[in-house]
Amino acid sequence: MPRDERRDPRCSSNAVAIGWAVDRVRHGFASLITGEFLSLGAREVGGIIQPGGTILGSARSVFFMKEEGQLEALRQLSARRIDSLGVIGGKGSQAGADALSQRGFPVVGIPPRIDNDRYGSGISIGVDTALNIALEAIDRIKVTASSHQREFLMEVMGRDCGYPALHPGIAGGAGALVIPEVQTDPVGIAETL
Repeated sequence: MPRDERRDPRCSSNAVAIGWAVDRVRHGFASLITGEFLSLGAREVGGIIQPGGTILGSARSVFFMKEEGQLEALRQLSARRIDSLGVIGGKGSQAGADALSQRGFPVVGIPPRIDNDRYGSGISIGVDTALNIALEAIDRIKVTASSHQREFLMEVMGRDCGYPALHPGIAGGAGALVIPEVQTDPVGIAETL
């Protein structure tokens, strides 16, 4: 007989349901060092799934990159009796998570990358939303382009990664795609358009 996940708290994805106390650090490693923790219960997380972006905020911390900063962060975690940490963030955040892990603290790194370019991640948090928003924009602009018999150029985020442009571009029927992974001839693109 298959295990009923609704009745077995060990299978719940809801930390509160299995009796865990959950805190959040409002502004990354900077607030981890200063001990700015907020408890997260059922009321505090109500309605946070809809807003885009992060509800946690973000801050770079030069002090955290130093041994003293990491030791202070560990002291704050110990004082709060926190026994594990989930770090949501990009390259710098994952480097910080690794630094704490190297010091023996249990850390899980979660990359919310619209580029979907983190090794080991099937699909990162934020990818689906970013791709769908880009595709929705393409679909809306295509109506105007068609009615005026014009071509439109759209740019999406991604910097050095073409993933966020490639998938909505294909799904939206782009006449041409320019992505950093493929050398592009601007004259050829102009001729295609």
